[in-house]
Amino acid sequence: MTVDTFLAKARALQAKGVLAAASPDLTEVRGEIATAAQAYRAQVEADRLAGKPPRSCPPPRGKANVDAKTLIADFAALPPSDRSQSVTTAFQAMMQHRYPCG
Repeated sequence: MTVDTFLAKARALQAKGVLAAASPDLTEVRGEIATAAQAYRAQVEADRLAGKPPRSCPPPRGKANVDAKTLIADFAALPPSDRSQSVTTAFQAMMQHRYPCG
């Protein structure tokens, strides 16, 4: 899923308010972020095991302070030309920016 598509779905869900809980798009959007987070953590671990310098230094799983509003705001702040990238790519860049090493 591209960032543009993600943002469109996320904003539509926000507009629905409590009714969003019944939308299949909610499951899709949550799944997209879960997949991106899992890919990010896997890449961090693969780099560590390969002895490569870390791309970022995230807190332990479940301790990152990135909620839905923050994520949407970070993605929305991307220049329109960058919104055609995948959610996974954008998520990795966001985490590298939020949790630099050192």
